[in-house]
Amino acid sequence: MSNFSQLSLIFILLALSCGKPLPTLEGVDLKMWKEDRYGCLGYRAPMIDAITQQKEELKALSEMDLVELLGRPDENQLLDRNQKIYAYYLEPGPACDSSKSEPRQLILRINAMGLAKETLIK
Repeated sequence: MSNFSQLSLIFILLALSCGKPLPTLEGVDLKMWKEDRYGCLGYRAPMIDAITQQKEELKALSEMDLVELLGRPDENQLLDRNQKIYAYYLEPGPACDSSKSEPRQLILRINAMGLAKETLIK
């Protein structure tokens, strides 16, 4: 193997290993978050303030990083131009037989490159 090939391989390995670390969301128990699908168990409700204050930390994370951090979304939509919307219920959602008509959600818009470009609480 030539020196150029070795250097190229080292450079590629370094570039791949320098990913952005997942954020630590203070005041959010991610294990309980993931267990509380659709917010039915009520574990996410006490975390609403912490998520609201730190939602910008989720921007620019890849789709795979979001799933690793927050778990599978409760709902997702495919939009035009290969964009996606991920929704996580913060309060009991419609799947919980909740009487609340508009439960709060964490909404993440993912662009065609697979990165979160917008985060909001609805």
